[in-house]
Amino acid sequence: MILVFGATGSIGRHLVHQLRGADVTAFVRDPAKGDELGCRYVVGDLDDPASVAAALTGADRVFLNAGGAQPADGEQPMVRQQRTVIDAAAEAGVDHVVKLSVWHAREGGKLAEGAHWLIEEHLRASGLGWSVLQPSGFMQNFLTGAAVFTEHGHILGAYGDSRVSYVDCADIAACAATLLTQDPRHGETFVLTGPEALTHTEIAAKLSRVAGREIRYVDLPASAFATRLTALGLPAHFAHDVAGLFAEVAEGRLAPTTTAVTDLTGRPARTLDDFLGDNADTIRTSWSA
Repeated sequence: MILVFGATGSIGRHLVHQLRGADVTAFVRDPAKGDELGCRYVVGDLDDPASVAAALTGADRVFLNAGGAQPADGEQPMVRQQRTVIDAAAEAGVDHVVKLSVWHAREGGKLAEGAHWLIEEHLRASGLGWSVLQPSGFMQNFLTGAAVFTEHGHILGAYGDSRVSYVDCADIAACAATLLTQDPRHGETFVLTGPEALTHTEIAAKLSRVAGREIRYVDLPASAFATRLTALGLPAHFAHDVAGLFAEVAEGRLAPTTTAVTDLTGRPARTLDDFLGDNADTIRTSWSA
């Protein structure tokens, strides 16, 4: 049995769909969202270790992509929650865990990069079989604009002219499905990117054509970007870390492309044009003003 954590998110929804026909169970906190998935599900909470352990009974493989967002005090509940899953999976005799991480996860990294590194290290030390997926930025960030920083309908950032090889969450899910149903590729880490790297000015132009109005990318120095984020309501320490991450991206660290999606799935990774075309109605509605 495959147990999917994070089943109702941008990747998990694609994954449970792609696993139809397999013995798959989704772990959800909200039964109403579980009903929408169209697969078997169990209700639990990552902060309730007993519910996690119960869900893992009979599981052979696990997809691990779940955890709380960063609260104002700077703690990373995701680290605690995913360690709970890993420990329970080891106790339950799970064969293999496919963990969704982040590209450039590293010791001392800001925000998710540091948190995912801690979890990866815990997974490596657990005795479980494991594979790690480290994707670039998600194309889904631009679907509604809710996952990017916007102001007056335009995109804010501190990327400069750097390029980012955004990847479609459907491709990430397809890679996970391969590892969960075929050769699990024990002990391997895969950096997942789209087939091209684009500047945010280029992305804004593509969004403009689909949305039917001008969408600009407004670039700011990192310090000014942090100030703007604080004015938008983000805690100052969080805004500073976000701006620092954006400044690192401006150095080109997310510009390379890899062939990992093709290597794992046997087909090319989707382009941003593919993604925008398939989601044109949603983009026109969400970016209309």
